[in-house]
Amino acid sequence: MIERVGFDFGTTNSAMAIALPGSSPFLVNWSARPGAPTTTGRSVLFFHPERRDARQRLLPFAGPAALAAYLEALEEGIPGRLMQSLKSHLASRTFTRTSVFGTSYDLSELISLIIRSLVQRGREQLPSDFAEARERGGEPGRGAMLPTPQRELLPRPTLREAVVGRPVRFAAATTPEDDAFAESRLREAFLRAGVESVTFEYEPVAAAHFYESRLNHDELVLIADFGGGTSDFSLVRVGPGARLEADRERILGTSGVALAGDAFDRRIVEHVVAPRLGLGTFYRAAMGTNRLPVPAWVYQRLRAWHHLSFLKTPETLHQLREVLAGSEAPEAITALMHLVEADLGYAMYAAVERAKAELSRAPETRLRFADGPLSVDAVITRSDFESWVAPALERIFAALDEVFATSGVTHEEVDAVFLTGGTAFVPALRQGFVQRFGEHRLRGGDELTSVAVGLALRPKPGELR
Repeated sequence: MIERVGFDFGTTNSAMAIALPGSSPFLVNWSARPGAPTTTGRSVLFFHPERRDARQRLLPFAGPAALAAYLEALEEGIPGRLMQSLKSHLASRTFTRTSVFGTSYDLSELISLIIRSLVQRGREQLPSDFAEARERGGEPGRGAMLPTPQRELLPRPTLREAVVGRPVRFAAATTPEDDAFAESRLREAFLRAGVESVTFEYEPVAAAHFYESRLNHDELVLIADFGGGTSDFSLVRVGPGARLEADRERILGTSGVALAGDAFDRRIVEHVVAPRLGLGTFYRAAMGTNRLPVPAWVYQRLRAWHHLSFLKTPETLHQLREVLAGSEAPEAITALMHLVEADLGYAMYAAVERAKAELSRAPETRLRFADGPLSVDAVITRSDFESWVAPALERIFAALDEVFATSGVTHEEVDAVFLTGGTAFVPALRQGFVQRFGEHRLRGGDELTSVAVGLALRPKPGELR
């Protein structure tokens, strides 16, 4: 019998944790490749134009399988369709449907395909993995990566209920109505993936449940959860005594802003990559003498990685060819067209993310990315990067200040600050917390999976804690 299923569907990455009786929650291995367990996988979809079922319906690939199929298709020179950051569109009423190789999908349906993939892995794998871990005396609840089971040890349950994480404020939601609309679309996606009952929990509150599981005393903790698309904050009373209180009494304040790791990546693209793809250059229109700037909207798409695939349309490519014909920087525009036509968005942003991660460990790094006529080779210093992301950091810390202003809690009353999510490693972000709370109060660990495990730890309404 399953006690809890926690599902962290993120803008960039997703993870799922399951709690069975008498055990800590453990994480789904999303990867089907032997020896390559993946408990946190990309929230991506890939459609291959030639991979179809007997009824000629497209066969979608999700998560790690999507990236593998995408890279394989690139090597074969077959243009597929890679979709990323779908969560960021949930509050947008303009994104209703999109056509993929002649098949029309709405947003909830696309997201459901990612959810269905991870749920299916849970159905196939987790009970047996759980039993094997218990027989070995292991503790799968601490981010363990368990092997694919070789035999049946327990009956496989059906994953009918899930506790699903959601940001305090969905990206692009400007009103409570927008936020409710986004949540309803996410709920529909889970229902369409076969999850019959969905309970939502704020992602930072879920991280608080994870943090609480390691405590033997009560604390007032500030949870700071930095995902790909949102930064969320919650002030929560945690610990053995606090678990006896109602949730509404334990959660003292929440706040959030639609800025996080993706926004930091975009600053690197804007300042390092885009200028090498023609940003700021000029061209002369055909049959005319007017000197015009290359359209800025092209680079707006470029700096939002989940929009990059939308540039690959006949209309946009035709316009880029006209720009190339009269360009004062033909090599840069040729590189831009190659990026779009060869569907290199994932590869380029992977290089950008590697550079960002390296800047968390070193004062400078080198961003290298090359493919055909496209070549980027640039040194990035941490000081430059921090100057680029300074406006975003101001907005993030303004959201942090809001949670204290609305709750009436002071910084001095906070016992600990738990930083989670991949962006928590960015030194400038961490330094802002050091200045406000001191290094001695900062906590971390399991930054990529704490939300999923915390969701699986969430008590059901009316249940003794």
